[in-house]
Amino acid sequence: MTIPYRYDRYSNAHDFLGICAKSPELKVKMSIKNIIFTVLLLFIPISLAAHFLEWGDLIVFITAGLAILPLAAWMGTATEEIAVVVGPILGGFLNATFGNATELIIALVALNAGLIEVVKASITGSIISNLLLVMGLSMLLGGIRYKEQTFESVVARVNASSMNLAVIAILLPTAMNYTSIGISETTVQNLSLAVAIVLILVYGLTLLFSMKTHAYLYEVGVAEIVDTAEATETTDVEEVSHETPNVWLWSGVLLVCTLFVAFESELLVDSLEVATSKLGLSALFTGVIVVPIIGNAAEHATAVTVAMKNKMDLAMSVAVGSSMQIALFVAPVLVIAGWVIGQPMDLDFNPFELVAVAVSVLIANSISSDGKSNWLEGTLLLAAYTVLGFAFYFHPVGNAMG
Repeated sequence: MTIPYRYDRYSNAHDFLGICAKSPELKVKMSIKNIIFTVLLLFIPISLAAHFLEWGDLIVFITAGLAILPLAAWMGTATEEIAVVVGPILGGFLNATFGNATELIIALVALNAGLIEVVKASITGSIISNLLLVMGLSMLLGGIRYKEQTFESVVARVNASSMNLAVIAILLPTAMNYTSIGISETTVQNLSLAVAIVLILVYGLTLLFSMKTHAYLYEVGVAEIVDTAEATETTDVEEVSHETPNVWLWSGVLLVCTLFVAFESELLVDSLEVATSKLGLSALFTGVIVVPIIGNAAEHATAVTVAMKNKMDLAMSVAVGSSMQIALFVAPVLVIAGWVIGQPMDLDFNPFELVAVAVSVLIANSISSDGKSNWLEGTLLLAAYTVLGFAFYFHPVGNAMG
């Protein structure tokens, strides 16, 4: 979920990005990331060749996964550029809506293919990876460079409350299924649909809170970046380019990338079962660990990069905001989509997945509640993610999910 407050201080995001780009260190890091993603674009034709020339499901799976990484990054960039033109409110909504578009596309393709348990596992994995892996890496690497980093504690508490609601919401259908005798799948799905509608409404209210009624709470991170850049740069702010992005060009980029992501997702999902079997991985482990890393890689890189620039407000917004979007928007949309296309998607999760999500939310909330972070707290989050990864790898239920 991309932060909406980046537009508030200057007339458009180009002013903000132009000032940030004056830092040589930041420019080097951005260039390295851009080079990596540009090189990874080569895997698009490679994956197509692997599919049409029948090089094997394993090669198709690996190349398609690598091809999705740069496409996700370009989708994010295109969304940002379009948001600049349409204004702060609509732009913030656009960013919030398309923040996890890659994961949503992959999940929709898997849902259409009938891999419902993999879809549920990917929802679980996206929440866990953002709260533990991304936040952990951000706190660890940022904490190594800076003894202690701070972020807005009020925002952290609001996000914690939203995640607690999400956990309760996805827990209830499972609890009802396990505590009732002879309950029908239709009943569980109807309950899931009702819960999904409530979660989407709550997600809309969180956008209203962050972009309108309490937007000032979310302005801190950008204000600090701009103030730092102004203090270290003698060039006047007026010299920053005010060139308006070409909305048609970036809309075309977004459309093309979306189509390619959809096609690569088809390749990924079609080869998933055979490829993971050859790798010795269960469907549960693939859904919880592998798929979320592929879909979230671009956001992961962004969060870690800004954390290492001592901008933990931004890093926390990416990590926690993305988890909230998965729980409050993507999961409910998938439930409704499953109902529309005739695939019985519900919120009756594997109990072990629910335990993993609850543990992740609990430890993430306890660590972030004070508005401060250090490298040890980051290490604790990464340790929790590693332990959960081992648990999913050895979990016997995963072998029956394919």
